[in-house]
Amino acid sequence: MLELLKALCAVPGVSGCEEKVAEYIKEKAAHYADEIIEDAIGNLLIFKKGARKSEKTIMLASHMDEVGVIVTAIGDDGYLKFDFVGGIDRRVVLGKRVFIGDRLVPGVIGLKAIHLSPQEERNAIPKLKDLTIDIGAMSKEEAEKLVNPGDTGIFDPFVTEFGSGFIKAKALDDRIGCAVLLQLIKSDLPVDTWFAFTVQEEVGCRGAATAAYRLSPDISVVVEGTTAADLPSQKGADKVCIPGRGPVLPFMDNGAVYDRQLYTQLGKLAEKNNIPWQTKTVISGGTDAQAIQKSRSGVRVAAVSAAVRYIHSPSSVACMQDIENISKLIGLFLDTL
Repeated sequence: MLELLKALCAVPGVSGCEEKVAEYIKEKAAHYADEIIEDAIGNLLIFKKGARKSEKTIMLASHMDEVGVIVTAIGDDGYLKFDFVGGIDRRVVLGKRVFIGDRLVPGVIGLKAIHLSPQEERNAIPKLKDLTIDIGAMSKEEAEKLVNPGDTGIFDPFVTEFGSGFIKAKALDDRIGCAVLLQLIKSDLPVDTWFAFTVQEEVGCRGAATAAYRLSPDISVVVEGTTAADLPSQKGADKVCIPGRGPVLPFMDNGAVYDRQLYTQLGKLAEKNNIPWQTKTVISGGTDAQAIQKSRSGVRVAAVSAAVRYIHSPSSVACMQDIENISKLIGLFLDTL
């Protein structure tokens, strides 16, 4: 699982440009799949037969896209103006390396040095309009040979293992889910299952809407990364959820109220099989479930997530044991169907 996750996190796949992620997953799943569909919007839908058929159509879903940047203009001096793709905090990008376009042109998000900044600027969060990407070009003409407006950029793809089974990488949201689903595809499934690797979740759950409409599932489980805030400054419930304490089973977020029966069933399965689990103590965020549950005549939805520190940043952090336990719990859940 670790090597699979590291490989997936390294692949570029900003929202709207998920093709390389889909190619990687398709290549790894092809030997095990019974059917593979690539739809018009870019979703990768994979069907695998299990030991038995289910009366219900089951869909596991994870999104392939990641947050990043997009070039909006090239200045006469060769610097790039940009905007964010997905929800990114301006505070976490200063001085960070990015790689732009299909050629992965290296650059750095720059701001004038502290020595040149008046005190009022030092104490303020820089506005996006004051940030640029430096790709080492000396002029607009030189920069245009390397990048174009509309090119997307990823954060540094270097992955680090550290501490007691932790991993640091960009795109853990939601390559964690992609890794879990891909590992399940390679296993012997107890029941027929659809696996939806969706696009454009970070900009509005767009791929999930079309995937659910096409497959018309009765039950869908979204496998995700979710926001942890277990920092020394946070106390009690303000920590939200904690990496290393097991899969996160949310009962509600800003986009969905999850099916109560499925939520309870997953919790009991975890306890019966000695899998530690937790829930989120703050109603926040959202997943593809908000689009899936409203598809056609409605879908019963649940989510199983990994707690991720510094989510939507160049250096997200998660615990590998949580991810292994998510895979185990989803397998057990499928067996109950």
